[in-house]
Amino acid sequence: MDLFDKKKNDKIKQQFNILSNDSTDGHGGFGTGTLNLNNVSPVIVDVEADEAYVDMGALHARSAVEKGIKFLHNKEEVPNGRPYWLVWVTVDQRNGKPAYTGVGACEMTVDREIRRGYKNFPEHVNNMDRSLKGRILVSQMDDRSKKILADYLKGFNQEFWNNSDDQLKEDLSVK
Repeated sequence: MDLFDKKKNDKIKQQFNILSNDSTDGHGGFGTGTLNLNNVSPVIVDVEADEAYVDMGALHARSAVEKGIKFLHNKEEVPNGRPYWLVWVTVDQRNGKPAYTGVGACEMTVDREIRRGYKNFPEHVNNMDRSLKGRILVSQMDDRSKKILADYLKGFNQEFWNNSDDQLKEDLSVK
């Protein structure tokens, strides 16, 4: 069946506009409406181990922490879960210099013994989107986790930290 030859398919009355001669007509052209994840990195904050690290597998919910775990929607069902934060960190230009421009933290707990965990799936997606849009969402983190994340970001690239918005530095400061 040739979707592009209307004479052969007179019986087809409604069609999807897959491609058109004008890239601005119909769907708007190739790549329109897609997310560019090139500038975002998932940072895992392991609260008990006092460490943070990048795990690119988290982009597809396949980080080392998440593998082999069935995630539940109710935190109370994982009472002995080890606390983690999945933090979406976006790096982009600010005033012509590279900086951490967006940061979105998401809570996650994992109990390896029972192979169960808790995370709020919509929160993970929404905070990644907000990070890509340049928002800072770390207020829900505890002070210990904030310090681990701040130390990691500074240690990873001090120049990025220095060029970042003051809101990030204030929100990650521990009193």
